[in-house]
Amino acid sequence: MTTYSPAEAAALSGFSLDTLRYYEREGILPPVARSAGGHRKFSEADLGTLGFLRCLRDTGMPIEKLRRYGALCRDDSTVRERIALLEEHAAAVRHEIEELLRQQTRLDEKLAWYREQAHP
Repeated sequence: MTTYSPAEAAALSGFSLDTLRYYEREGILPPVARSAGGHRKFSEADLGTLGFLRCLRDTGMPIEKLRRYGALCRDDSTVRERIALLEEHAAAVRHEIEELLRQQTRLDEKLAWYREQAHP
């Protein structure tokens, strides 16, 4: 089984070492295995979890919801609650995309107007 040092996990996930420690301390990331010397060893599964957490953060999920998601993932009986949390976040992301598209349309309209004024 391949394991990764914290520095490797940080580089591969795009999170800082401080963020990895924070996510583990706050329960967002499940406890990471440790070597005999007490050093954290990240597994492929940990990297997969970090990849999904990166997706959630990049889509604007607040830390409190990440914390809730992390807590839910520790209990196999919470699949429905995880679905509900992710559906709620997906709806928020869709709303934000729709708003950005409306803003993009307004921006395009203003640019067209300026271009028309610049080249009568």
